Amino acid sequence: MENLDYQNELSGKIALVTGGTKGAGKAIAERLNQAGAKVIITARNRPESLNKEQYFISVDLSKPEGAAKVAAEVFEKFGKLDILVNNLGGSETPGGGFVALTDRDWEETIQTNLLAPVRLDKAFLPQMVNNKSGVIIHIASIQGRLPLYDSTLPYAAAKAGLINYSKGLSKEVSAKGVRVLTVSPGWIMTESSERMMERIAESSDISIEAATQSVMDALGGIPYGRPAQPEEIAELVGFLVSPRAGYLTGTEYVIDGGTIPTI
Repeated sequence: MENLDYQNELSGKIALVTGGTKGAGKAIAERLNQAGAKVIITARNRPESLNKEQYFISVDLSKPEGAAKVAAEVFEKFGKLDILVNNLGGSETPGGGFVALTDRDWEETIQTNLLAPVRLDKAFLPQMVNNKSGVIIHIASIQGRLPLYDSTLPYAAAKAGLINYSKGLSKEVSAKGVRVLTVSPGWIMTESSERMMERIAESSDISIEAATQSVMDALGGIPYGRPAQPEEIAELVGFLVSPRAGYLTGTEYVIDGGTIPTI
């Protein structure tokens, strides 16, 4: 996408993007960099190439101690946090529907997609409230409204919980100067999605375009005609954390190319 002039609107701000080494998280981190923020990213493993303008923390946020580690390091190195983007998420549960899922599948998915954001919010909110300033973004998913039962039901349930929690939290802290918002993307064409399309195309002996169409069909269609690009998600987040969105809080923003078929 074309680089826009953000006029350093986030200059002086400290931002944390979880899962910020790939996909939408990487795009969000780069977008906040472009706006002048100092960006901290987290992931379990250090990426082979790292943006020298970003500060990396290796951590497993699915574990209860992960949030405490991140908060301690952020406050030690930077003294504050202005923007928290809870982007980390994903599903590794097997196909086969409800009966194929174990307690461990449910627990691990909920830890990563719901409790990790809750713990990070708890770690950073007192400082934001004390400063009467801050923005928290929860990256959810349209599966919070449009669950796919075959292989991602725990993920869908966790994201639905995240959306509900985000709304409730906004009611508590908005009056204290902290904005809380939810972004719910549809299908994003990340590098992992591209690899998945290659695997589907090879196994089904079809083109990558046909493989992409088959996934869109499984979602019930995407009226816009294609998945989102990570940069498109990042652009929405970049706006929401900026002063230009200063009156927005407690709202879910769906960015799915029209995938959800209802209002």
